[in-house]
Amino acid sequence: MASKAAVAAVDFTRIYSTLGLGKDTIGALQVFRKRHADAQRIHAQHALQPTTVDFAHYRSVLKNTAIVDEAEKLLKEFKPVTYDANAYIKVIETFETKAVEKAKETAAKIDVELKELQATLANIEDARPFEDLTVEDVGNAHPRIVEAVETMVKKGKWTVPGYKEKFGDLSLM
Repeated sequence: MASKAAVAAVDFTRIYSTLGLGKDTIGALQVFRKRHADAQRIHAQHALQPTTVDFAHYRSVLKNTAIVDEAEKLLKEFKPVTYDANAYIKVIETFETKAVEKAKETAAKIDVELKELQATLANIEDARPFEDLTVEDVGNAHPRIVEAVETMVKKGKWTVPGYKEKFGDLSLM
């Protein structure tokens, strides 16, 4: 009874939207909810069916009462098979462990990415305006640019490849 109240109290749409779950996790939860609802529906249908057999009625209707006697004997001797649920529980626990590990791994990745983004944002906020930058500042920030320019000067290349195509020829000569 308490589990029904707990299931009714869970707001899955809120869980999907606020926890930021991945598509795979949301899909797995939806499949699980559907299977659970189907199992509850089937259980309710079977719970409403009668569980006793009226053998006296069948003896009065059928001419061959030996069949009814044999069926009654088989029903009385019937013992349901018991299953060891521990194997299933272990599989579920393994799945749960993997899911928790994956969730922790994802949380760690998100934390690292969030710290990187916060550092980038702080860097952007603390950066000088573009108008105040000098060539030395750009060279210090990206040494590859300085190396490329030095190589071009050594080779006697005084134009940047693709500049004329992009900005046109501004020379007056």
